[in-house]
Amino acid sequence: MRRKSPHKRPGQRGDDTPSATTLPPRAGEPRDSNAKDEARQMTPALTPGLYLVATPIGNAADISLRALAVLRAVDLIAAEDTRVTAKLLAIHGLARPVVSYREANAATAGEDLVRRLAAGQSIALVSDAGTPLIADPGERLVTAALAAGVAVTAVPGPSAPLAALLLSGLPTAPHFFLGFLPARATERRRVIAGLRALEATLLVLEAPHRLAEG
Repeated sequence: MRRKSPHKRPGQRGDDTPSATTLPPRAGEPRDSNAKDEARQMTPALTPGLYLVATPIGNAADISLRALAVLRAVDLIAAEDTRVTAKLLAIHGLARPVVSYREANAATAGEDLVRRLAAGQSIALVSDAGTPLIADPGERLVTAALAAGVAVTAVPGPSAPLAALLLSGLPTAPHFFLGFLPARATERRRVIAGLRALEATLLVLEAPHRLAEG
């Protein structure tokens, strides 16, 4: 005669050994083992160099797995505004050293960063939002890094000009990215007049308060 097995209480195995509790993943951590394996495969040990990492524009979820992997692995992050970057890192459960690199200190901070890069460190450059160098600091740093023989890698992602182009309903090709218009009205008018004959969709960045003034 076969004996019926006793009723199992929730959370118990047949030998009455409590089962392990599954904790929710931390922010920025893959949710299953397959995702973790894929993340590891996409995150080999970083080679020394400068990494230009695109960051979200208004939505912290708009960041790639590769960007998170690079930010997790670099020796240092150079940020346009360290407070903004610190918030982004906290949201995704990342903790890396962050230093300031912005237009006002680009010369002095850039020299220190190039020294670190030449010494074999890996450094990520990020702006407050979007892709570095696109109307943001970084051109001089990239030029100096390349001149020093340092490898420079782009980690693509969100870009305000491209997002605007996609939403505009205008032809996407050809298009011409101007960046910011000059601050002075007379200079702005001169630049705009020079572009009138250009047969392309124009992408221009401008501060909201100047749009209101105009």
